[in-house]
Parts: sequence; C-alpha cells; structure tokens
Amino acid sequence: MALSWRSWLANEGSKHLFLVFWLSLNVWLFWKTFLLYYQGSQYYYLHQMLGVSDPRITFCPGNWDAGRWERGRMHLLVPSKKTRRLLDKSKTFHVTCGVTICIFSVLHVAAHLVNALNFSENYNEDFLALNAANYRGEVVMSGLVPGLTGVIMVLVLFLMCTASTYAIRVSNYDIFWYTHNLFFVFYMLLMLHVSGGVLKYQTNLEEHPPGCFNPNKTLQDNMTVPKTVEELLPGYNTKPFPEDLSVPEPFVQNNFMRICSEEPKFQSHFPETWFWISGPLCLYCMERLYRYIRSNKPVTIISVISHPSNVLEVRMTKDDFEARPGQYVILHCPRVSALESHPFTLTMCPTDTKATFGVHLKVVGDWTERFRDLLLLHSNQDTEILPIFQQRRYPKLYVDGPFGSPFEESLNYEVSLCVAGGIGVTPFASILNTLLDGWKCYKLRRLYFIWVCRDIESFRWFADLLCMLHNKFWQENRPDYVNIQLYLSQTDGMQKIIGEKYQALNSRLLIGRPRWKHLFGEIAKCNRRKTIGVFCCGPSKISKILHKLSNSSNSYGTRFEYNKESFS
Repeated sequence: MALSWRSWLANEGSKHLFLVFWLSLNVWLFWKTFLLYYQGSQYYYLHQMLGVSDPRITFCPGNWDAGRWERGRMHLLVPSKKTRRLLDKSKTFHVTCGVTICIFSVLHVAAHLVNALNFSENYNEDFLALNAANYRGEVVMSGLVPGLTGVIMVLVLFLMCTASTYAIRVSNYDIFWYTHNLFFVFYMLLMLHVSGGVLKYQTNLEEHPPGCFNPNKTLQDNMTVPKTVEELLPGYNTKPFPEDLSVPEPFVQNNFMRICSEEPKFQSHFPETWFWISGPLCLYCMERLYRYIRSNKPVTIISVISHPSNVLEVRMTKDDFEARPGQYVILHCPRVSALESHPFTLTMCPTDTKATFGVHLKVVGDWTERFRDLLLLHSNQDTEILPIFQQRRYPKLYVDGPFGSPFEESLNYEVSLCVAGGIGVTPFASILNTLLDGWKCYKLRRLYFIWVCRDIESFRWFADLLCMLHNKFWQENRPDYVNIQLYLSQTDGMQKIIGEKYQALNSRLLIGRPRWKHLFGEIAKCNRRKTIGVFCCGPSKISKILHKLSNSSNSYGTRFEYNKESFS
C-alpha cells in the first residue's frame, strides 16, 4: 500500500509539528545565547580570553530540556481527542528530551575542557578577577563546587542513559528503575553547579568601555601617553574592532582608542537554572505528594487466581475507587520491594453495581515472582478463591491510580480495531467487560478484536468473557457488533480450546499469523469513508506493521488512526 498523506498527517502530523517547534526553540535558545556571548560588550574580555567555547551556550537549551512537562493527569482534563492523542506520545518526547540533554551535556563538558586550556594558556595579569587560573600553565579545575558537581552529574547522566537502553530494561528492570530515579539528584546538582561563578561579565561598561585606554595605569609604566592602538599594544591587535562585535560607540574612532576612567570590574552571573526547572520540579513534587496521599491506604484483596502460562489475576476493592476501561494502575507491595512499583492495566473496572476491580499480570521477573509467592500458598496451585470469612491474610498492597491511556479512546470511535499479542490483551479485557455491562451509551458500533497467542492455553485467560460477549450480542440480534478473531501462531499441541462452552471460540480460532494487509483491506471495504481507531498492545513487530498500514492509502476513503502505549 502507498503512503496516504491524509492518514500520515492524522497519525504523525501533530507529533512532528510539535517536535519541529520544540527543536526550533532549542536552536533559537542556542543561537540567542551564542550571539549574547559573541557580540555582547560585557563579554568582550572573556571572549578575548576563551574564544567561542562558552559552556553557557549549551547550558541554556539543556535547562529547557530538563524542565520538560509530562502528561500526568492532564490526559483527563483535555477535551480534544487530537490533543489527548498527542499527550499519549509523551514517552517519545521524554526519550527525545533525554537524548537532547545528553548531546548538550557532551558539548558543555567539551567547552569546559577547552576553557580550562584557554584559561591556563591565555592567563593575563591585567584581569586577575576574570582569570580562573592563578598562573600561566595551571591545571584549572573550574572551582570546587562547579567541578565536583559537574563530574557527579556526568556520572549520574551516564548511569541513567546506559540503564535506559532496551536490553537492560528487559534483562534487569531493577537497574533501570533505581538509576532512573537518580534524576532528582541530577536536578539538585544542576542548581548547585552554577553557584561557583567561574565565568564572569563586565559590569562598568560606561566607565570602562571594552578595549579603552586607561591613562592613569599607563602613565605609571610609561610617561609617554600612547595615542593609537599600535602605540598602546604594539603588535597585539592592529585592526579595529570587528564589525560584528556590538560595543558602545564610540569605543574606537579613527583608529584612536577611547579614554576610560577606571579598571574593568567583573562579577559572576546570578544563577538562572532555578528559573527553568523549579516550576516543573515543584509540580512533580506536588503530584507525588497527591499520589502518596491517594494511595496510602491498602486495598482489600478479594481473590487471587492462577491462570495458565504463568498469569496471575488479582481482584480487589478500594473505597471511592473509580476507573474507566483502558486505564492502568501502579501496584506497590512493600513486602516485595520497599521502593519498586509496577504499572498494570485494569482488566476489570468498578461499576455502579460492583466495586471489584482487577488486574492480570504475567510472571516474568523477580518482582512478579516474589509477588506471586506471597499471594499463593504454592506457586503451582491452579486457583485460590476463598470466601471472605475463610480468607487468608494477604500482604499489604497499595494501588496508585488510575492513569489515562490511549486505549480509553477505543469506545469513542464508531469503529475500532483492537489487536492484542499475548498478555497485551489486558487493556482490551476491561473494554470487553464494559461492553458486557452495556454498550448503547458509547459511540462504538463495531469492534474488530484480534488476539494472537503462541500457545492454546493463553486463550483461556479470557475465554469465558469472550463467550459471554459473543452470546450477549447474538441474543440482542447484533452479531456484527464484535468480530472476534483468534490466531495461534505456534501449532504445537492441541488446536482447540477444550470445553463445549468454548464452541463459539473454536470456530473463530485460526492457525498461523494474521495477513495484516488483507485484513486492513477488508475492514476498509466494509467501513467506507469512516475513521477507524487502531489500538495495539503487543510485540513491537506487530506494532510496526500496524503503524505502517495505518498510514497507507486505500481506495475506499477509509482512514485509520493508530494508537499504542508501551510500559517497557
């Protein structure tokens, strides 16, 4: 399929437009700071000593990137679907900001190294207050506070960047989690980093125009007052000031230097880092405090069910807990880890008639293994559903949330295509549960549900739910409301879901992988000139295929809007 600019603009236009604006803002800040240093008369002597290697040029855009905004709870307050879809791409923006901070940090460190050499080689006894070096040839360390904080910040940033790679996140999530929380240390060091005042600017420009002649000092050395630049500084700089250097007029007139009344005075800049990051940092602290207050009461675990293929279902209740289908929560169990928490999509949301909500989690790492062992008496136990009066004491479990996700929008399209891979079915389970309770209050009128699994047992996680949903719409004479397609990618073992009650699913079970291009063509043909929401939660390979097909053109005037979220 050829690329459709209409679909591409709908899926990618706002994201790329925002990135262009954000990158342009970074370039503007960089260029503005460069011109201020290069042409500003207050930096004339500093510029003569250091050249163009001022670290502050890279520091300004880096501050802006460090002060970025996250989606947070803004997803709930934005009425526009397009704006919400843009906010859902906050992870991409987060990664882009991190890469940009790393790039500017490398340039910043390189500029400091060049400055250390220039301070030492261009040492000038006439401007002792401006020199960071005490003598020519000294190894400059940029002061105790700036130097020490700078080194620690580089180490922290290196740890955060390397631990954020996909390989480390997948192999050892704990390393990623703990190192990523060093961002608070990075922010604190960033505000302390500029307190040393190594780079200074001139304050008395009217009394001492840059490059002016001070007769009081010269007469002490030589009774003959020089009248030209060549006589004052023979062989130093016989050319007038460069045209692009902005200095008050007239500093040099007819190749004669202006007389100054006093020596130049220098002082350090007032730190500006707080201006860039204090606002977002305060908002972050306020949000963390709100989340702590909201989640400080443990939930009541109603039941724990062990499903096939190492999947655990936890059902629980909590006072005044409300959630919408597609949202997720963050679970924290102190007995598993005092600091570590993990997000899980809700597979069951509370309603007006029941307060129970639940999650399904795949046991794939240390945290989920310890959590499972605490919840179940034996890790190989199939089920554990105990009456309340017989219920054993479960460990304390705290729930933070719910939080918005792109999957909430699946009910706001007239037609939606939901594609799940393995345990990625969890966001759609809560949506299917909601449709089971009632569907007429939503905009959705047709749902294509495609679920791809490697083994047959995985379909049993939600086989009962799918069968009940199928029977419900058949009884209501709406068999076309939900189109269920189950794909078994590996053909080893049984190829039917055991049980007579799953007969409706057995007829929808296909062997192999979906033919995505053909599938998109058939959906476009059946829904001419409509906008279809595409939602995917699964392996990146499937996601990339769906993303590409959503941007492709078709002859039916159908537009596909792609939505995806990943916790990895």
